[in-house]
Amino acid sequence: MNKGKEEFFADDQQLIHGLKQGSSETLDHLYRTYFPMVVKLIRDNSGTEEDAKDIFQDTVLVLYDRVRQPDFELTSKLKTYLYAVSRRLWLKQLNRNGRFNDDIADYEDALAIEEDLGIHEETDRQYYQMEEALMQLGEPCKSIITDFYIQNRSMQDICDKFGYTNADNAKNQKYKCLQRLKKLFFQISDDLAEG
Repeated sequence: MNKGKEEFFADDQQLIHGLKQGSSETLDHLYRTYFPMVVKLIRDNSGTEEDAKDIFQDTVLVLYDRVRQPDFELTSKLKTYLYAVSRRLWLKQLNRNGRFNDDIADYEDALAIEEDLGIHEETDRQYYQMEEALMQLGEPCKSIITDFYIQNRSMQDICDKFGYTNADNAKNQKYKCLQRLKKLFFQISDDLAEG
């Protein structure tokens, strides 16, 4: 299980190393890969693409400052970190009204970013567990769950695809598959907690 997590962070660590070295290719990659996520975040929260450019620029500067500190250690996916910083910077901009002392606001922002990262790390961990459980599920359950929950296919489509006599039989099979998936998910969770 740990090997998967190490591989999961390998590209992020290379990007961090590239930032430390001042690589323009790394900066280009960050913009190409993560800027669309920030544009969506800002637009979904009363902003414009210009606002997103400013926030992303500030986010990259925050990351750059952090990676140059000797005690910096990336403890989440880089995407999660960038999202949390961008979100916090945008919320700060939306709420900026001059009432708060900047030092207090910055301290509160740092705490909020840590809290956001914790939430996103937990979500990432659960997605990882679900992906592992789905991979272990086997067929036809893996395809049924994927078709219904990810591809949004109807029970009738699944019935036709797998040759069930009617949609109710397909629905019963989906339920059994979902129960097996839940069992695997919690088994993986227990394994990760022990290891």
